[in-house]
Amino acid sequence: MTRSDDSTTRSGPVLVTGGTGTLGRPLVDTLLADGVAVRVMSRRPRPADDDRPCEWAVCDLTSGVGLAAAVSGVSAIVHCATDPWREVKVLSRVVEAAREAGVAHLVYISIVGVDRIPFPYYKAKFAAERLLERSGVPWTILRATQFHNLVAAMTDGQRRLPFVLSPAGFRFQPVEVTEVAHRLAELVREAPAGRVPDMGGPRVHTARELAEATLGAAGRRRRVVDVPLPGRTARAFRSGGNLTPDHATGKATFAEFLANRESD
Repeated sequence: MTRSDDSTTRSGPVLVTGGTGTLGRPLVDTLLADGVAVRVMSRRPRPADDDRPCEWAVCDLTSGVGLAAAVSGVSAIVHCATDPWREVKVLSRVVEAAREAGVAHLVYISIVGVDRIPFPYYKAKFAAERLLERSGVPWTILRATQFHNLVAAMTDGQRRLPFVLSPAGFRFQPVEVTEVAHRLAELVREAPAGRVPDMGGPRVHTARELAEATLGAAGRRRRVVDVPLPGRTARAFRSGGNLTPDHATGKATFAEFLANRESD
């Protein structure tokens, strides 16, 4: 690809929706470190102690207030904001604003398995993908597996129970969120590529293994109880619909994530 195909050569910053979130913040930091002009979109005003060299746009994507101003003049958008209940509606607002503003590239982060697992949030993400594909806005979609911190939260959230419940037969392929951020930073600087290869973590683990590792790293001794879950969604998870073993491109392991987290 020639330098002229790089979307960052066009005038205007890259807009990161959800720029203060779990994925958005490391993405913003990565782009800034690479010398890319960035505009952060957030529902809240810029914190007084945030001195990063980026622009700031206050916008409520649920209502659309502030959206036109947020997208005005940007060269590309990475849509990291997510709403489990309004995913399609929110993306449709962003797409329409991008189309009206003549944005040259919209990058969307999705989840591995959204087309195979009938979980409501996954179904919404898949519908959002299809909306973007039909939008007329040049686009790129990256699907990633679950982030390390989300997988750990499944165990951390059960602190008050005398044991930890684990979905029997479930497996996960957790990936480090900063690595996904780096991949998105690469994609937004390139030409729109459509659906790109999935991104998964380096290893597949059972849900029990991940729960036991999370407990062990924190020095907590609790019994892990396997719970069989009924229904189509559970069957899809047990069949590995959320995994992408052929695209285990992530490098950081779950054990390394836990060790770094406990040392902070």
